[in-house]
Amino acid sequence: MSAADPILDSSNDAIFTLRTTAPGPSGRLPLGAEQLRAMSSGELFGWTQNAGMGWDPAKLLGKQFLILSTQGGLRAPDGTPIALGYHTGHWEVGLLMEEAARAFASQGAVPFAGYVSDPCDGRTNGTAGMLDSLPYRNDAAVVFRRLIRSLPTRRGVVGVATCDKGLPAMLMALAGTPDLPTVLVPGGVTLLAEEAEDTAKVQTLAARFARGEVTLDHAAEMGCRACGSPGGGCQFMGTAATTQVVAEALGLALPHAALSPSGADIWRDMARRSALALMGLELAGRTTRDILTEKSVHNAMVLHAAVGGSTNLVLHIPAIAHAIGLPRPSVDDWSRINRQVPRLVDSLPNGPRHFATVQVFMAGGVPEVMLHLRDLGLLELDALTVSGRTLGENLEWWEGSERRARLREKLTQLDGIDPNDVIMSGEQAKSRGLTSTVTFLGGNLAPEGALVKSTAISPTRINEAGFYDHEGPARVFCSEAAAIEAIKAGQVQPGDIMVLIGIGPGSGMPETYQVTSALKHVKGGDQIALVTDGRFSGVSTGACIGHVSPEAWAGGPIGKVRDGDRLHLRVDTRGLVGTVDLVGATEPEIAARPINPELKPDPRVPADTRLWAALQSASGGSWGGCVYDVDRITELMAKGRETEL
Repeated sequence: MSAADPILDSSNDAIFTLRTTAPGPSGRLPLGAEQLRAMSSGELFGWTQNAGMGWDPAKLLGKQFLILSTQGGLRAPDGTPIALGYHTGHWEVGLLMEEAARAFASQGAVPFAGYVSDPCDGRTNGTAGMLDSLPYRNDAAVVFRRLIRSLPTRRGVVGVATCDKGLPAMLMALAGTPDLPTVLVPGGVTLLAEEAEDTAKVQTLAARFARGEVTLDHAAEMGCRACGSPGGGCQFMGTAATTQVVAEALGLALPHAALSPSGADIWRDMARRSALALMGLELAGRTTRDILTEKSVHNAMVLHAAVGGSTNLVLHIPAIAHAIGLPRPSVDDWSRINRQVPRLVDSLPNGPRHFATVQVFMAGGVPEVMLHLRDLGLLELDALTVSGRTLGENLEWWEGSERRARLREKLTQLDGIDPNDVIMSGEQAKSRGLTSTVTFLGGNLAPEGALVKSTAISPTRINEAGFYDHEGPARVFCSEAAAIEAIKAGQVQPGDIMVLIGIGPGSGMPETYQVTSALKHVKGGDQIALVTDGRFSGVSTGACIGHVSPEAWAGGPIGKVRDGDRLHLRVDTRGLVGTVDLVGATEPEIAARPINPELKPDPRVPADTRLWAALQSASGGSWGGCVYDVDRITELMAKGRETEL
């Protein structure tokens, strides 16, 4: 007889030790006669399932709470990987879920857990995977909400998430659950690695090596060592960290929850207290609708500006507001906030000294920033938070707390850093040259708007009056791959203006971090500007102008630019206005131009993303948060059907 095929069968005889019956759980459901008569079959079967999974039947009368997360990978109890996750940001969040679950159980409640894992924008940068990144956010929010509704007996929801798209999706899901209490537990940040590059800079190793600026040995060593700890979001104030800050500013997370070091006791403790806070909200009859208000959205936008946050929040905050039925912030709202609010935080990637997010946490994090904003009269202090207290009451506690004093002192002890150099007063920030975060632009290439993270433009490129003013030849690229190849080959020269077209919402709006990061770290890159109808990673810096509207695929002027055209970029980093112009051309002349003949549809864009693109376009597009506005979509579909009759 031939040996058994190990694919078709096993040689392990123990697999045939089987049974078809088992005793089942011991005990009995704690049912009363009237209760049983009134029960739906679903509720009764849920109790049966709970006992079947091993929960003590005698404890099934406790209130039920749901914990959702973006957990990914399989960790052994000692933390070693059995199967990898997509990124460190979701690798350890199961530990936060466990802490929250144990806190619920200790109070006699019954915890449930569910998962929707998330991708890594860093992993998919420069690949076809990035075409699914922003659409994933909408899809995940839908699935999270379906999971919430699929446990009809839940009294409240804890959401645990960390990174670029999973955390916005979670916030959209919680916002879309207005009639339940919800609390967000941020997944925290990874530590700095000693004598290593940070997780932003290592993403430029390939470009720097291709240009002969680093050795292969340096790239291999730095690429391995960048993550100081196995869990948490990246070390910079990118989209993940900014969204954690925004979640706390919205009032959906406890004070000083954002940017906690993953795996630390202080991080675990935050999850336990968050579970207790949710139970307190439920007992008080307070729901998400009480927390998420126009005042809390205002506070979130103020904090975004104060920390120098990712421009991707211009997509995510409107989406969160839309999910709960609040007005979506407009470009005028963003411009107004950014004119009023100074940047107060020195962090990666904005500088000037580039502190890591864990150091921002130690310096006092969100509540410390808020103390300065309170003194400037920029916050809505009567906004309610999940602590059960108003924002103003939270800040009164924080100002005199032992936690604040000990952590700020600890930062000085560990790293020799004065916490006031990380989080500054408005006067101190101004004296050190920190400028407001985002400038919204117009011009004949952006008649519907564009934006630039003006606080991240190199100070050497800004004149004494606070203007970035640059005119140069356009170098047009119709794909990110072509753009990064030109940078690696040294084909883009200082003074050039790279124009990357065809990567707006019509193609899934992939982010262009490998291009912007390369320009930051290659020699002469600070003298090269970028203009695109796409978006950027939150860690992008430099004269990078994105969200140019209308996009090329909508017939926008940016799609009509040719190699060699003279472009003029003007950014007032103090007045927060500016323009993106094709020199010597009127708007009618630009409109008469044909689309760049090199612009071709990307065959890699999947049907799922094309559907997302159509739905968000009907719902307000990128300036509206790339959401699904069901009423608007159904209205347009009805009109479309009428034209077919």
